[in-house]
Amino acid sequence: MMIQVILFGYFLTCVCGDGVVDVVLSCTLVEEGVGMGGMGGGALFTRTPATLVLKDVAVAPDESLETLTPFVPPSIPDPDAILLEVKVSSPEIPNAHVLLHADCNQQEVMCELSRYSPDGSQESSEPAYFMVSLNVEGVEFSTAFILQTLAVEKDQSTLTQNKLALPLSSSGTILTEVIFLVFSHIKSVSAPLRGDVLLNCGFKQQEIPVAQEVAVEWRLQHRGKGWKVFEMKTRLDDAEGSTVVHAERRGSSMKASEVVGQGNASVTLTELKVSDVGTYICTVSVGAFHAQQVVQLHVVQPPHISLSQEKLVLKTNSVQTLSCHCTKYYPLDAQIEWLSFSPTDTEPTVLPDQGSLSSHRQHADRSYSLSSHLTVPSGVSPGTKITCRVSHRALDAPLSLSLVVERPEAGSYGWVLGFLIITVLFFYQVMR
Repeated sequence: MMIQVILFGYFLTCVCGDGVVDVVLSCTLVEEGVGMGGMGGGALFTRTPATLVLKDVAVAPDESLETLTPFVPPSIPDPDAILLEVKVSSPEIPNAHVLLHADCNQQEVMCELSRYSPDGSQESSEPAYFMVSLNVEGVEFSTAFILQTLAVEKDQSTLTQNKLALPLSSSGTILTEVIFLVFSHIKSVSAPLRGDVLLNCGFKQQEIPVAQEVAVEWRLQHRGKGWKVFEMKTRLDDAEGSTVVHAERRGSSMKASEVVGQGNASVTLTELKVSDVGTYICTVSVGAFHAQQVVQLHVVQPPHISLSQEKLVLKTNSVQTLSCHCTKYYPLDAQIEWLSFSPTDTEPTVLPDQGSLSSHRQHADRSYSLSSHLTVPSGVSPGTKITCRVSHRALDAPLSLSLVVERPEAGSYGWVLGFLIITVLFFYQVMR
């Protein structure tokens, strides 16, 4: 049976002292059940109000604590209430202070909690373990950590939480502490085609025997398929010859010294390809505990644009075409539009239905190219500026290329007429 706590973003906070606060999260406990009577139905879920209290969250020195609302535990412990009290000072949850303002900034906070068994067993035991996953919408805050329940001195007055079957403290809370966590400072990253990227992942744990082995694995999931990118196993005592590395993806690397010394499980990927796009899962295992983080990688390449000619000399008696070439971009979607700006205009005019698009062309590196062909509008006046403007997600702002329509050179028509007369006379003499 799996139990989850899902956070909906209601916050209370309690000032605990200089530079630290308690963050109180209003949650819902969701317990997964079984399908109905063998009828093939899906799992049933029961939802129960719950509260998660993060104790001693460090805040910046300039943080204003005057508006924080005190948290008051129930005067009479309620065995039906689910109130988890979490000691987070050791190890500290990185950037946990962002939870203080998520509600005011209308940022959705996602929090899930489930029972966790280090040995894989589903049987209840003391201490009990929980896996917690926290994410804040629009903020680079993501962490997964394992909680371990703390011992409670039991006597005749000790109550047991009815749903979780765990002893309550004198204030009616389930006492826990963070013993292991995996976090990422970047949930999504974009990098250029053929460039390099660092996928961020780190971990912390309570003091444990340094002889413990740490294993880091990065996997890529994309369009329903998954494969291993990189794997490293080493020991926290950094024993010589203890590190084993399997770089399944050429150009992937990680420093064992940073894994051991700093808890840095980030991986570097070089010479990015389109095939590198997808969801990367960082799994860190230390001893019997493991947790994951997810990082989205987007490969982008801005387009290059060019015009089919450097200048456009007006011809009154023939149709003229101007082409704009947008090349070597990724991902697929690129928008091309044409604008004109005559000497009498106050602002550019978008030319409707004047450009015909070629089909997309894909290159060996899986980047794309596209061309747009403009039939120059009849009646365009000399001095008019014609612009090709390209928009693409890899660009901070659209790219533009322009040229100015020029009037025919003086005497050019007489030269052409003279050339035609000479040609006719020549053929007349030859045919006689």
